[in-house]
Amino acid sequence: MENNNTLQKKYGLVTAICMVVGIVIGSGVFFKAQNILVVTEGNMSIGIAAWLVGGTIMLFNVLAFAQLAQNYSKVNGLTDYAEATIGSKYSYYVGWFMAFIYSPTISSVLVYVTAKYTLTFICSVNPDFALHIGAANGGLDFGPETMTLALFFLCFSFAINALSPKIAGKIQVSATIIKLIPLVLMMIVGTIYGFTHMSAEQPDLSILAHNFAVGTGAGDTFFSAIVATAFAYEGWIMATSINAELKNAKRNLPIALIVGGIVIVAVYVLYFIGIAGGASVEELQKDGATVAFIHVFGPVIGNILNLFVAVSCFGTLNGLMLGCTRSMYALAARNHGPSPKIFAQVDAATNMPANSGIAALLITAFWVVYFYGANLAPASWFGLFSFDSSELPIVTLYAFYIPIYFAFMKTAKGLHPVKRIVLPLLAVISSVAIIFCAIYAHGYVPYLAAKENGTFSFPVLFYLIVFAVVMLAGIFFYKNKKSDKTEVTAE
Repeated sequence: MENNNTLQKKYGLVTAICMVVGIVIGSGVFFKAQNILVVTEGNMSIGIAAWLVGGTIMLFNVLAFAQLAQNYSKVNGLTDYAEATIGSKYSYYVGWFMAFIYSPTISSVLVYVTAKYTLTFICSVNPDFALHIGAANGGLDFGPETMTLALFFLCFSFAINALSPKIAGKIQVSATIIKLIPLVLMMIVGTIYGFTHMSAEQPDLSILAHNFAVGTGAGDTFFSAIVATAFAYEGWIMATSINAELKNAKRNLPIALIVGGIVIVAVYVLYFIGIAGGASVEELQKDGATVAFIHVFGPVIGNILNLFVAVSCFGTLNGLMLGCTRSMYALAARNHGPSPKIFAQVDAATNMPANSGIAALLITAFWVVYFYGANLAPASWFGLFSFDSSELPIVTLYAFYIPIYFAFMKTAKGLHPVKRIVLPLLAVISSVAIIFCAIYAHGYVPYLAAKENGTFSFPVLFYLIVFAVVMLAGIFFYKNKKSDKTEVTAE
């Protein structure tokens, strides 16, 4: 009898590469580029250095996971690797974190950013609508229209992945190609524009020369900038969630991770230079990349490219949702988590874990509300428990990687020393580095600033409290029975 709870091999190498590139390249490169210029106080050199360091951290981890992907494959990437190297209990808590914090928080930010850039395009072609919703006065980030559209995109992306995973895969390939169009154009045309046009502020300098000369940020802004790149570079780990559905996964997934990672770093750095050629640092800090597109390509083509940006963001959301919908399934397939029999079911018609997808939809919707209330609402809804859900969960995942790397170094005795020791050790060092940067950017510095203002704020501490509560809740759903143990073997 055919096992109706088994996911079929339906994705190829091209889809896997597009998923890596498509998940990572999206909203982050557009709105985090602006954030980096803000935190570095316009210092382009520090900004580029942050992009390179952030990319190096990602690549070290990608290379280490490529080794894991060559050796282990079962249901859902990261949880497989945790189980094979450390054990089922650690794997369970990694999967629990992915299902209830990491995947839905990242997806919640993406639905908001997709809605924001979509409305940015609509407002650019319909000024009357912009006035109606208050976007002309800076109300786009906080308006109910944005959040309503965000929830629509969440449901739409879920529906595509739940009803037709093959269409979702094709959308991923198409969106990846579409999103690279504005990036590549800005990389090339923006850089040329920046060298050939003179700065309005300093007519004796080109726009690029002026932008590299005016930044005031010092070295202490570097750590904050690195953490800002973390969101832009994150998402590649979600590509491992389809290893059970990837043809020849132990060959294709490592190739997809490595090729995709190199493409991402190159695109990010060159795009950052390109937008700096299209507008002054001051304009980019205030209005973001949109102003650079309009300056370089004119209002009509510039706004069309902004539409491509919105499509790019949706492509990233689609890729994240593709992985997010499988999170509860990854737990249930090991007979763990709430109601394993329900969440392990795979729909016979769509070959999708539909119940797992519904749970992911509801959890992500909760985090959408949190993201708005904690980071966008005029007055925070959550007080001390307001933290940046676009960055801190990502950094936490790097902490989860570290024991996996050490266990891999201990157990993978048949591998070459470079694969077994050097690459995982570099990944450990890079993971520790990003954790330090996050504590500095979201804990130490905000705390000192708050003390000067007579208030108390330590976002990292209150995030860790939320993290601890969620993880402790997972204890009640871990089934510690010998019959529940699964086995992931290395080849």
